[in-house]
Amino acid sequence: MPDTITANHTVAIEDVEYQKEMLARLYRPSGAGPFPAALQVHGGAWTGKDRTDMRKSIEATKMPLSASAFAMKSLPPVAPHPGSIQDINLGIRWLKATAREFKSRPEWVGSWGTSSGGHQVLLAAMRALNSTYSALPGPAGVDAKQAWVISGWGVLDPLLRYNLAKKAGNEELVRLHDTFWLTEAAHEDASPPAMLKRGEKCELPPALVFGGDKDEWVPIELMRSFVADYNKAGGNAELQLYEGANHGFMTGKPDAPYGASAIERMKQFIRKHTTG
Repeated sequence: MPDTITANHTVAIEDVEYQKEMLARLYRPSGAGPFPAALQVHGGAWTGKDRTDMRKSIEATKMPLSASAFAMKSLPPVAPHPGSIQDINLGIRWLKATAREFKSRPEWVGSWGTSSGGHQVLLAAMRALNSTYSALPGPAGVDAKQAWVISGWGVLDPLLRYNLAKKAGNEELVRLHDTFWLTEAAHEDASPPAMLKRGEKCELPPALVFGGDKDEWVPIELMRSFVADYNKAGGNAELQLYEGANHGFMTGKPDAPYGASAIERMKQFIRKHTTG
């Protein structure tokens, strides 16, 4: 099979409605494929930004992710948690159902996200069959299990970040947490590291966790322990650290230090899990 992930392709960009009044921005490569397919979930402290976030980075990858969908998701005050996770769950089901239309395969559909989006893709992947998260009606006979998941500087433990923001006196960030999560109990319940620590039965697709060793919101010890616990639970997770990089080190800046190497690392990981 040709290595479609490294070949050069032109990319067409379009917005499509994947549920009523909710848009996904598609990046569709030229060529015959088949290509990997990804749902990308933006950051913004769970409350901000939109599907155009990280556009420069996805274009810089020159990575033909068939229907790389930057999903529009419900945000507070319309929908606090778990509204956005329900949208992501539906987005994965929709992308799997339409994968062949976009020159991909259902079994090649994964996701990647950054910051709060990095938290949400992990949560959605690990609770792919959760009845609350899969509550939105969608394609018949399609589940939200993923072939792979990538979390870039993901806020792995929302409650830890909430407490760090309080300690730092970052009132705006604390307010955004309160707006989305509503309670500390919700923070804790939807924490992927806590889910593993308490022995919750989870889906564990191959995962790549990457970030900087100077991340002010996601301590390096947390990244290491999460990956170790993920693997101990039977998953296959990889950790990639970038020396001196802080939180959001390449947000909208693919030419930032480590940007090129981080993008290449993502491409290698996706290639590894979308062959055969």
